[in-house]
Amino acid sequence: MCYRRLGHNEADEPAATQPLMYRAIRQHAPVRKLYAERLAAAGVLTLAEADQLAEQYRQALDEGRHQVHPSLGMIGNKYTVDWSLYQGGDVRESAATAVAAPKLAALGRRILQYPDGFTLHPRVAQIVINRSKMLKGTLPLDWGCAETLAYASLLDDGFAVRISGQDCGRGTFFHRHAVLHDQNSDNTYIPLQHIAEAQPQFEIIDSLLSEEAVLGFEYGFSSTSPDCLVIWEGQFGDFVNGAQVLIDQFISSGEAKWGRLCGLTLFLPHGYEGQGPEHSSARLERFLQLCAENNMQVCVPSTPAQMFHMLRRQMLRPLRKPLIVMTPKSLLRHELSVSTLTELTNGSFATVIDDIDSPMPSGVKRVVCCSGKVYFDLLQARRTGNLQGVAVVRIEQLYPFPAAEYATVLARYPNAFDVIWCQEEPQNQGAWFQIRHRLQEFAGDLRSVSYAGRASASAPATGSARIHETEQRELVQAALTAPSAASAEQTLRLPRLNAATAVNQGAAAPKRISS
Repeated sequence: MCYRRLGHNEADEPAATQPLMYRAIRQHAPVRKLYAERLAAAGVLTLAEADQLAEQYRQALDEGRHQVHPSLGMIGNKYTVDWSLYQGGDVRESAATAVAAPKLAALGRRILQYPDGFTLHPRVAQIVINRSKMLKGTLPLDWGCAETLAYASLLDDGFAVRISGQDCGRGTFFHRHAVLHDQNSDNTYIPLQHIAEAQPQFEIIDSLLSEEAVLGFEYGFSSTSPDCLVIWEGQFGDFVNGAQVLIDQFISSGEAKWGRLCGLTLFLPHGYEGQGPEHSSARLERFLQLCAENNMQVCVPSTPAQMFHMLRRQMLRPLRKPLIVMTPKSLLRHELSVSTLTELTNGSFATVIDDIDSPMPSGVKRVVCCSGKVYFDLLQARRTGNLQGVAVVRIEQLYPFPAAEYATVLARYPNAFDVIWCQEEPQNQGAWFQIRHRLQEFAGDLRSVSYAGRASASAPATGSARIHETEQRELVQAALTAPSAASAEQTLRLPRLNAATAVNQGAAAPKRISS
């Protein structure tokens, strides 16, 4: 039993609503007095000495002297961790994330092994066979293989890995299969737990359906484990809605409020495939709205190699910041969203990726910038229409915004005075309102930055697959070919189906807005 002796602030009068309770409380001796009487009865000190201690304490407070003994807090015994290695790291710093080919081949052999007599489901067996071909270079690398190689390489580098989420062992979209299941005995085997003899721990846990509870636990785990890549994965990115309080109160602001570092990574499947308003959006706009003071990273990798390097960068850099990843759904098996082994043995995570078709720079009149799945729709439409005057550029890290890399890419196209931001999400959602000032500022005064996408909407997506397809087709066409003449106000008044055909001038907003 406990009670609150006073109201919730100095001016509150709790007796106004709880008169009998507070009559009893006022007649009850305070804890300090009761404890002093017990100490006096035991002969530890006298009541006069107890009163003197209280008076000394109050006098010290009045004089502004600290009365709490200083403590290192995060270090000092076997239950605490020294985070000083990760203080003051530069979020703009790159990392050597490539893995040498012989090492990658050895890790690849380990992730394909499972016990003799262990019978895989035929579909899973085919995935293992395909991964074997990928590791030999006869098939392009898909997302599941590159992600698994990233974990294997981190374990080999001495980092633990922990993944939790709803159906994350298999992967909601049947792509990961980190846990293998024997079809005859229901036994399981986890190849990533057998990379080396004395490797760090690899855990992967199918969690209960409570985003708030699980994400809260993983935040706590991550804030005490700097040498462990801690990942929470939403079954769909939309489900992170159920844990919003953890994001607002802890993940985005814990370092600013308490100096508490955290390297927690969130995998949030995001993308518009006509699956309706509850299975499309991980609410990218909410995360970007919370970004400031380099408090976290928001990335949208578009290829398996990018995923590989991004995960390794998260642990290899001497800093720990939350990493929010808009992970794919349909891209997991997209014929164009693949990588090569060479991309893992070379390079690093690219925050901005220039047009892969290398159009003649002098002939490019329009640069379309985007993130995520819509890139492949734009690429295919640009190729189909043979639009030589359009370059399609991916921004893979939305925060911290890669200003220098973005400006460098635009500088390659001296005659491109139209810069278009294209997104699948409605205009009031997604990245547009959070990054348009950055797009304009670093594009220079001679270029106009405009918007192509869905009109503003209260729901994240339409529930009709037919309407989705129409909207998607129109927004892609608008980004590639529509004149950038309509104002933002005009587009907001257009019907939903026709909104994607308009392109809004970013010049309507101030070119420099405080971040």
